[in-house]
Amino acid sequence: MTENGEVISSTDSTPSGTSSRGSRVVAILAVTALVVLGINYSLSLPGIASAPVPYIPPASHRGDDTLDASWQFSNVNVEHGPEAVSFRDSDWQTVNLPHTWNNLDGQDGGNNYRRGAGWYRRHITPDISLEGRKLFLQFDGANTVTELYINGVFVGQHEGGFAAFRFDVTEFLVVGRDNVVTVKVDNAPHADIPPLSADFTFFGGLYRHVRLISTDRVALTSMDFGSSGVYIKQTEVSDDSAHCQMTARVSNTCGIPKSVRVTCTVVDAAGNPVLTRSATGVQAPGSTVDYVQRGTIYKPHLWNGRSDPYLYRVYVEIDDGATPTDLVWQPLGFRSFSVDREGGFFLNGRYLDLHGVNKHQDRMNKGWAISEADMDEDFAMMMELGATAIRLAHYQHPQHEYDLADREGLIVWAEIPLVNRITASSGFARNADQQLIEMIRQNYNHPSIAFWGIANEITLQAGPDPDSLLNALARRARAEDPTRLNAIASNAADTNRTSFHTDVTGFNKYFGWYGGDVKDFARWADGIHATPSLDFRKIGVTEYGAGASIRYHSENPVVNDHTEEYQNYFHETYWNAMKERPFLWGKFVWNMFDFAVDGRDEGDAKGRNDKGLVTYDRRTKKDSFYWYKANWSDEPVVYITGRRFNPRQNITTTVKVYANMDSVLLELNGISLGTMVGPERIFSWPNVALKPGSNRVRAVGRKGSGTWIDQAVWVLQ
Repeated sequence: MTENGEVISSTDSTPSGTSSRGSRVVAILAVTALVVLGINYSLSLPGIASAPVPYIPPASHRGDDTLDASWQFSNVNVEHGPEAVSFRDSDWQTVNLPHTWNNLDGQDGGNNYRRGAGWYRRHITPDISLEGRKLFLQFDGANTVTELYINGVFVGQHEGGFAAFRFDVTEFLVVGRDNVVTVKVDNAPHADIPPLSADFTFFGGLYRHVRLISTDRVALTSMDFGSSGVYIKQTEVSDDSAHCQMTARVSNTCGIPKSVRVTCTVVDAAGNPVLTRSATGVQAPGSTVDYVQRGTIYKPHLWNGRSDPYLYRVYVEIDDGATPTDLVWQPLGFRSFSVDREGGFFLNGRYLDLHGVNKHQDRMNKGWAISEADMDEDFAMMMELGATAIRLAHYQHPQHEYDLADREGLIVWAEIPLVNRITASSGFARNADQQLIEMIRQNYNHPSIAFWGIANEITLQAGPDPDSLLNALARRARAEDPTRLNAIASNAADTNRTSFHTDVTGFNKYFGWYGGDVKDFARWADGIHATPSLDFRKIGVTEYGAGASIRYHSENPVVNDHTEEYQNYFHETYWNAMKERPFLWGKFVWNMFDFAVDGRDEGDAKGRNDKGLVTYDRRTKKDSFYWYKANWSDEPVVYITGRRFNPRQNITTTVKVYANMDSVLLELNGISLGTMVGPERIFSWPNVALKPGSNRVRAVGRKGSGTWIDQAVWVLQ
C-alpha cells in the first residue's frame, strides 16, 4: 500500500505444469497469509463461484438528535434579556419546528409582512454519556441573521438565510444537566447580506430542523462551512471506467497527537463493495487534515438521469488504528456532462433534452416551514410532468430536495440568493462568497447537480456595478468545484457584460407577458444564437412564463388577463419554438407552483405570483401542466382544456385537447364530432355548438392497442 492510500495490485499467473486443484490450494493459502497480515485482497479462482459479500458498516459513533419539539417563541420586541436563564417565557407561544412567523402575513398582499426579530427558547439536557465528546448545534435553515445563546452566554452568529450552519457548543453545554438554549432570528433587511430584494417573500424564523450533533474528538470536521467533511470528485467517467478521488477532512480536537486511519468504501446499490481505500497518519492536536484517496471503478453503472438514476454510496470510517471514532456516508453517482453551443446538453456523452421547471420552497399557509412530505409531493408532480431538470431558485434549498433529485434522476441548477442588485461593500462581497462556499461544500457530492448558479437578474442599472463581484464568484465556483459548470441567470440586454461571467448563461425571457409578443421569442432565440460577438456563448432559457388563475377564463384571451387560456397560448407558443432549437441547452418554466410575493397584487389573489403550473395549495394542476405532460412524459395523456370554464356565454367554442395519442375522438353529449390524427400534442375542434344547460364533453385517445378517456362538463347560460 502506498503512502497516499492507493492499493498496488498485481496479476499472478499459474506456473506451467501445476494442476488447477494445486493452484487453488496455493492461492487459498496465500490469501490466508495476506488476511493474517491484515491486507485486503480480492481473489477470483477458476471453478470456484464466489457470491458478493455485502459491506456491513460498523456502528456509528456519531450522534444526531433532532430538537424540533417544544420551543417557546415570541416575536414581540423583548427588552429585558430573553437569553438569560432566569427569563420567564411561560407566556410565550409553544411551537414545533420547522416554524415561521410569516406563514400568513407573508402571503396576503400589501407588502407589509413582519420583518424583524423573533426569539426561540428551549431546554435541553444532554445525556451524561456525551461527556468528553464534541457537541454541535446544527441549524438546517434560519432566516436571516441568527444569534445563539446557551445558559445566557453568547455563542455565535450566522449571517445568511438558506445554508445549514453549525455552532461548536462543546464548552457551553453542560452534559447531564438542564441547559437553556436561546436563539434570536432576524429577517429584517440587511445591507450586507444578499438578497437585498427579490420577487418573493422573505419568510423569517427557524424554518428548517435544528439538531444536536455529537462526535468523537477525532472525527470528520463539523466546522467546514456546514459540510459533511467528505468530498468525492469524479473524473474521466465513461462506460468503461470512472476515476474518483475521495477526500476526508478529519479534525483532531484532542490535546495530544492521535493515530488516524481513514477507510473509504464504495458500495453499489445492492450494498456490495466495489472499491476500498485506506490511509493513515499521525495527526497533531488541534489540526484538521485532508486524507486524499483515489481509485478506479471499471465498467461502472452510470447515473443516467431519469432513465437510470443509479447510485453508489461511499462510506467513510475513521478510527485510531483500533477503535472506531466516526462514520458517515455520501451519495455517489458516476456521470459526465457537458454543454455544446450548437447541440445543447449532453449526459454521459448522449444528448439529453434538458427541460423542466423552477421551484420555490414555500407552501400556502406554511411559508418556508415545510415538511419532507411536502417536498416528496412536489417532486412527485414534477416527475409526473416529465421534467428532466429543475432549477432550485433563488437560493440554497433543503438537503432533502437535492437527495430527491439524486434518486429521481433530475439534473439540478443550484444557486445562491444574489438577486437584483448588490451593495458596494466588502461585507456584502464576503457574505455572497460565504453563501457560495456553503452551497458548494454542503452539496458537493450530489450527482444531480450540474450547475452552480452565482446570481439572478443582476444588472448594471439596478445599483452598483456588479462586474467585479460576479467575476470573483465565478472564480470561486471554479476553484471550489472545477468539475461542474458555473452559471448565471440574466434578464439584461443580450450583449450586456453582466450576463457573461460564467461557463453558461441562462436568460429569463417573458415576451408576451412583460412586453412584446409571444412570437418574439423565436426571433430572439435565433438572433442571439447568430450574434457574432456571442459565438462563444452557451445560451439557455432559465425563466419563461405567464400568470393564470383557475377562476379566470376567456374565449378571447389577451396578455396579462391571468386566464388559463392565455397561459396555455403562451406556453404552447414557447415550447413549440424551443423544441425546434436544441442550441437552447436548458429550458426552465417559471414556475412549477404559484408562490408568495407579498408585494404583488394581480390575478385573483393578492400577495401571489400565479405563474405556476400548479396552484399554491397544490390541489389543482392547471391546463398548462398537461400541455407539458403531453410533450414531456411517456405516460399516456388525454386532457380537455378549459374544463373549469364555467358557466359559458358563447354558444360556439373551440374544443382543445392536449394528448400524446395516435388519434383522439371527440364526443359532445354522446355525438361524435370526429377523430383527429397526428403527431402534434394539440388536437382542436373549432366551432363546436353547445346547447343551453349542461354539456358533456368526452375525448377518447388511442395509442397502439390502448384507449384513454377524459371528460368535462360545461354549462351554457
